[in-house]
Amino acid sequence: MKLRVSIVDDDEPTRQILKDLIQQSDQLEFVSEHPDTESALEHIPQNKPDVVLMDINVPLLNGIECVRLLKPQLPGTQFLMLTVYADADHIFAALSAGATGYLLKGTRRTQLLTAIKQISQGGSPMSCAIARKVVQSFTKTSAVSERTDIEVLSPRERTVLDLLAKGYLYKEIAESLSLSVMTVDTYVRRVYEKLHVNSRSQAIAKYLQR
Repeated sequence: MKLRVSIVDDDEPTRQILKDLIQQSDQLEFVSEHPDTESALEHIPQNKPDVVLMDINVPLLNGIECVRLLKPQLPGTQFLMLTVYADADHIFAALSAGATGYLLKGTRRTQLLTAIKQISQGGSPMSCAIARKVVQSFTKTSAVSERTDIEVLSPRERTVLDLLAKGYLYKEIAESLSLSVMTVDTYVRRVYEKLHVNSRSQAIAKYLQR
């Protein structure tokens, strides 16, 4: 079954390039394109695509707020940010809003196609520049001495969350830690409960902001 993809971007040439890329793939199906968030909010809930390619700098509401409003209506839809913004504030805001992946415009077509497939399988694809910022955030030591939500996690739960943040699939985490996929799923659910979140993207955002 083909993955159904929608596009939200105010730049018509960009939308056409993305549309052509999707239509040329035998594994993807183009669903809809939207030049602003008003159109996206009206039509995407009806179309129910598997993946939405979302720009941030779009008219009316920005793309991050659009994701924040759409995600509760479409819990099964994955939102992949495709933007020029590479700063930490935009990255964390997008993940907190419900985005699962974050790519920079200029990403090679083959990498974008791979990212769309990966995000539909539970992955969290990120551009190299974004991944570097994520890795850098892992190495920063917190100056806060009080106990944080992250500190209530067990060492194994932190390891699982760390791998989730790096884009690993459940199967890859299981293989890396010599666990069953079912056990990994149990750890992930415990992480959600302890961090008071409901999704991978929210857990990752809280982890990166620790």
